[in-house]
Amino acid sequence: MAVTKRIRIYTEEDVADHKSAKSCWITCRGKVYDVTKFVPDHPGGDDLILEHAGTDVESIMKDEGSHDHSDSAYDMLEEYVIGRLGTESTVVRDDWEASDDFHPEDTNSAEDFEKTQFLDLRTPLLQQMWHANFSKSYYLKQVHQPRHLQESARLFAYDIFEVCTRTVWYAVPLIWLPITANLFLRSMLQFNGPIPTFLSDPLLPLSLTSTVTLDAFAKTLPCFFLGNFIWTILEYGMHRFLFHIDDFLPDHYAFMTLHFLLHGIHHYMPMDRLRLVMPPVMFGILQAPFTRLAYILFPTPVANGIISGSFAFYVLYDCMHYALHHTKLPAYLKHMKKYHLAHHYKNFELGFGVTSKIWDYVFKTVLPV
Repeated sequence: MAVTKRIRIYTEEDVADHKSAKSCWITCRGKVYDVTKFVPDHPGGDDLILEHAGTDVESIMKDEGSHDHSDSAYDMLEEYVIGRLGTESTVVRDDWEASDDFHPEDTNSAEDFEKTQFLDLRTPLLQQMWHANFSKSYYLKQVHQPRHLQESARLFAYDIFEVCTRTVWYAVPLIWLPITANLFLRSMLQFNGPIPTFLSDPLLPLSLTSTVTLDAFAKTLPCFFLGNFIWTILEYGMHRFLFHIDDFLPDHYAFMTLHFLLHGIHHYMPMDRLRLVMPPVMFGILQAPFTRLAYILFPTPVANGIISGSFAFYVLYDCMHYALHHTKLPAYLKHMKKYHLAHHYKNFELGFGVTSKIWDYVFKTVLPV
């Protein structure tokens, strides 16, 4: 069986997981073989194969002291080929340091695909992910090795879908700050008494601002600050346990595609200016269960105050995230820029804080920079 472009791509870790008589994989000359059915029939005995199960056997097959295999033995081995070992592209490394004027070199798309056979940056990425021919292990290794282009790589073939995946940074404050202000005003008004729902009269708070009392403001402000605090937990928790759900990600193309759309694309192309802030539709979906929970747990005035505080810090988070990738910053933010870029280029398993390192210290995931 000849190795083709669409044959499944594995990593050495994938092969190492199959080292028993029940599941015996080996590699030779860059190909991956499942020889489980052949183990009992091996002329040299099953012990010899099992001794090298989960490893590369090219040298042992050429070893005259052990047994120099004939051409027919290699032909027989081809009957059990299931894939090949992927070639790694190494950008992330432990000794990486960010310079103040960090500008990575552009990726040669043709050379990158020829070398790794992962994703071709010249064609829409989503369809390639859906028809993925690589294992989860190979996907995670490749998606965390950054690539860089002058323009955004296409996710969809059709423009009507593609435009929904690209968001300019200022769309975030333009859309979410008015909503935040509306919720804050509603919270204050609701502390004075009941008012119509947002759906029945969304602009009502603007006409009633003159009726807001200092007492209502004093009640809403602590709720707002509580929302700020809650957002810092959500920022860390969602980044670490949802966006980086790597260990629990099923080895299936559908789940890998979802992972890629949710956060993998950002690690794959971390300097893409149009994919650094969250598309409004995506944030709308992600916030829905949390805001619903707030209305279940708290009275409506309190919930609106908390949600407005969380939304305000979300806007700060997304705008700061863009700035950390593409803007020259003052001292504290300059340090956070190096810290966050190290998460992309040094160790993606540490350094989950974006606006601060507070929860990284609490949960011992601080990334040394």
